[in-house]
Amino acid sequence: MSLRSHLARAEADPAGLSDEAYVDLLGADREELEALAALADGVRRDVVGDQLTFVANRNLDTAVVRDPDHTTALVDEAWALGATEVCVQGPLPPDVGDRAPLDLVTLITGRVPLHLHAFRPAEVADAAARLGVDARDFLVAAREAGLGSVPGTAARILDDDVRALLTGGADIPAARWTELVTTAHEVGLRSTATMVYGHVETPAQQVAHLRALAAIQDRTGGFTEFIPMPIQPEALPPELRDGGFPGLGRQRGRQAGNPSARETRALYAVARLVLHGRIDHVQAAWPKLGPGLTTAVLRGGADDAGGLLLDGAIDPAAGAEAGRQLTLAQVEELAAALGRAARQRTTLYDDAPADRQAVLREAQPR
Repeated sequence: MSLRSHLARAEADPAGLSDEAYVDLLGADREELEALAALADGVRRDVVGDQLTFVANRNLDTAVVRDPDHTTALVDEAWALGATEVCVQGPLPPDVGDRAPLDLVTLITGRVPLHLHAFRPAEVADAAARLGVDARDFLVAAREAGLGSVPGTAARILDDDVRALLTGGADIPAARWTELVTTAHEVGLRSTATMVYGHVETPAQQVAHLRALAAIQDRTGGFTEFIPMPIQPEALPPELRDGGFPGLGRQRGRQAGNPSARETRALYAVARLVLHGRIDHVQAAWPKLGPGLTTAVLRGGADDAGGLLLDGAIDPAAGAEAGRQLTLAQVEELAAALGRAARQRTTLYDDAPADRQAVLREAQPR
């Protein structure tokens, strides 16, 4: 069946195509890619309207557990800059106490009313093991201590062969990732959903990953958004940077770790179709895409600009992606270029409180 036929069917039922049809659409190029992007953009408009959402947030590495005074200073600064969310990710230092994860939750959420978005699935498992409890008990304790949501990152591709190639077998199995995220949802914590693409995976594995996320959402309804992120070459093992394994890169005549603009645009658009009716929001991973491609995916299925990633002045390097922050003016300019209204949201996509919006605007560089 032709791509045009797939697109015609997707217009009537975006999430109703076969896996093979979505794989075909991932290969769309030129006029057919433009038609796919336009269809995905129309679905986006029907679901969320013409708005560009963003959250005022601050990233912190888990190393902050070592210095509570420094942590409180960073949290106070984030609050003063207008943040509504603090995101904490990364492996816990091996030399901290067993209660360090829960103590960190209490320290941050007891300081100011920020939403704490913390602990990827592998970090949930590690924290539970430190405390000698199961993951569910840890997640309940963390929620009661003030944890607001968990990052659904480190999903990579939910295929154990792919995961083993990317991490030398160090990654948790796909089934364990699914179990931990599902458990977080079951105890009342929402999470993001992610995919890291453009390495050794095939288009069929990309579609299978989207189907796996859709199945979780059907069971729990816990995902807030989907974030596709192109892998950065430096994140690959050396042998993969040289194109030493078959997969997406070899099939399309490039080395792994450099997904093309065409591939990215097609993936964002197909994700919007596959996840239609399940996950309303698709976030443009702007720190990894750059300005031009960010605009392109926002015109082809994505609706959310993600976080501003406020650095602050006390310790700008205290979190991942330091030095890559968006200003409010940049978000508003982007929204205007897209013909949309910028809307500051909370982590869970409600409107940010008016007082927080006012603080952010006042704290922004002029």
